[in-house]
Amino acid sequence: MGGNNVHEHMELLKALQDLDHELNGIRQERRSLEQEQVELTGAMVRIQTMIDGLDEEIGTLQSQNDELEQGFAQEEANISRSEGRLPEIKTQKEYLAVLKEVDTAKKVAKDLQTALEEKQAQIDALIVEKDEKLKQLDELKERSAAREAEISAALKEFDKTLEKKASQRSKHFDPLPKQMQKRYALLMERRGGIAVVEAREGNCTGCNMHLPPQLFNSLFLDPQIQSCPHCNRLLFVLKAED
Repeated sequence: MGGNNVHEHMELLKALQDLDHELNGIRQERRSLEQEQVELTGAMVRIQTMIDGLDEEIGTLQSQNDELEQGFAQEEANISRSEGRLPEIKTQKEYLAVLKEVDTAKKVAKDLQTALEEKQAQIDALIVEKDEKLKQLDELKERSAAREAEISAALKEFDKTLEKKASQRSKHFDPLPKQMQKRYALLMERRGGIAVVEAREGNCTGCNMHLPPQLFNSLFLDPQIQSCPHCNRLLFVLKAED
């Protein structure tokens, strides 16, 4: 590999790594916006689920309330019917028996009335809670709509930037030899996104380990692209003309 090619390939690798860092940053920002979208939707779904649960609970209580009202109406009818019989009764024994029926029916009716009031109070409390949740949902939808518009616009801009950067990346990546492309990709994956590092003052700045003097000196001659014997990252040095 000629010295000029080595220098050109190293410059491509350095520029490629810079672009990959930019691309990773953009993708991370994009993922953050997508996650925000998911969280906004999730918050609305959670509130809607609570509203649905309240609706179901209110429906159950209302059914129970209807049954209590039917029972109360039946007892009221029993009381009226029994009281209507009193003037027609001839014997004291029968009169007392009917009075007892009336008293029993009134007690049952009173208990039913109390149960009705308690049940209605529960329903009213749930309706208030549901109204509060509906208000929260409306406010969240309003805020989310505005934020969704901002996120959608930002995502489109990110996509344009990613497309542009990807095109630039191809111009740096494609001219590299296939073996070097694979080597670079493997190092980026295994070395935390840093495949190309400067060798400075006899050390690898990637792992901070000391390089063999002969290896370090050879980097100034451009015979071939060298790797750090400790971390395998690709090495370059800054020369006077750089």
